[in-house]
Amino acid sequence: MNRILRRLRHASRVLTGQGSAGRGATIFPDDVFLVSYPKSGNTWVRFLIANLVHQDQPVTFLNIESCLPSIYILPDRKLRKVSRPRILKSHECFVPRYPSVIYIARDPRDVAVSYYYYNLKKRLLPQDCTLEQYIPLFIADELDMRSGPWGDHVMSWMSMRRDHPRFLLLRYEDMIVDTEAELARVAEFLALRTTPLRIRRAVELGSAKNMRSLEEKQSGQWVFTKGMRKDIPFVRAATAGGWRSNLSPCAVEQIETAWGKAMQTLGYTLSRSLPAASLVSETSKCVP
Repeated sequence: MNRILRRLRHASRVLTGQGSAGRGATIFPDDVFLVSYPKSGNTWVRFLIANLVHQDQPVTFLNIESCLPSIYILPDRKLRKVSRPRILKSHECFVPRYPSVIYIARDPRDVAVSYYYYNLKKRLLPQDCTLEQYIPLFIADELDMRSGPWGDHVMSWMSMRRDHPRFLLLRYEDMIVDTEAELARVAEFLALRTTPLRIRRAVELGSAKNMRSLEEKQSGQWVFTKGMRKDIPFVRAATAGGWRSNLSPCAVEQIETAWGKAMQTLGYTLSRSLPAASLVSETSKCVP
């Protein structure tokens, strides 16, 4: 019931021009949407692209909405005024109207850890809620009213757009391994004139270290994190594979049972195929 009421309030604000554009945003033929499930690296890639496109000044949390806007911050009337061609951030499941899409995928086991701390930061979880207790909520999408379960989200895009010429798939893990090479792929997809030097500059400005420094100074002013807990950072580890030391075997089993096929489609190895030494100790078993 609460979720329905939130949706109705949101719809009312959109219709009156007061709410964010969201899924109802006006779409132009030359738009490019940067899409991902939440906590999959969208903000990081957003900074990388914005710093590559905008050479006149470094991108910060205070100007990112004018450089590469989110459809969840500005109302549609303001988004329509953004200079074209627009690159827009989205967390939506498949939207057939999106003409061009850069989709960022991330291992859901790492997404679960990152999303747990993010929900604590947003005060959507009790302070004493453990990561173990959070996993069933994450799988069932109990705390999010927009994105749906991880497996449904990624497969909605992979099933409908994977072979489309205006669809580019990025994996967070590949971005971590070779950020410059992956950003070069993005530049080619966007038909941007660039150089290795400009790509290197964008990578340096979009580094986790630099983003953490910006967050420390600007999180209280950035519209997205204003009012959230300050003791939990928005930019956390910014690494891949942290789930191995954070999730219990029970939690891993729950995620892989829910989305194993989708994970393998995206190239993620299930835990049963990994060396035992790379996983946390087998101290926690799932109980039916």
